[in-house]
Amino acid sequence: MMEQDSKASRAAKQTAAMVVGTVPIIIGVLALTSLVTAAVPPQTICDLLPMESLLAPFLGGLVGSIAAGHPVVSYVLAGELQAAGVGLATTTALIVSWVTVGIFHLPVEAAILGARFAIWRNVICFVLAIATGYAVAFLMLVGG
Repeated sequence: MMEQDSKASRAAKQTAAMVVGTVPIIIGVLALTSLVTAAVPPQTICDLLPMESLLAPFLGGLVGSIAAGHPVVSYVLAGELQAAGVGLATTTALIVSWVTVGIFHLPVEAAILGARFAIWRNVICFVLAIATGYAVAFLMLVGG
């Protein structure tokens, strides 16, 4: 019984040390993301994207991955993109990658979960964001 207590106590201490070590990194990444989100207005993002193109969802996913932001902001951004005439597939790919892929968050994720996992998760989310963009546009075209 005593050995189990010492293992549990060691595990708790290691976990606490890891949390304390990663909190400054997380705060720094969140501050940087907030700064970029505030500094880049939605109209600038609209100007970067082509209105209609077969590659537009790829570009939307790329912009969303780099510009990563908070989910609440994505609703406003999606409305601005649609109002500016950006296609539905592009808007969807951008918003999905905006929330799921994070170039800014990659160092923190790699430090906590491992570089291999973090890179694969981001690559898979990027591909799925583009696929989701095409799927939503197709379903709206067929259903609407």
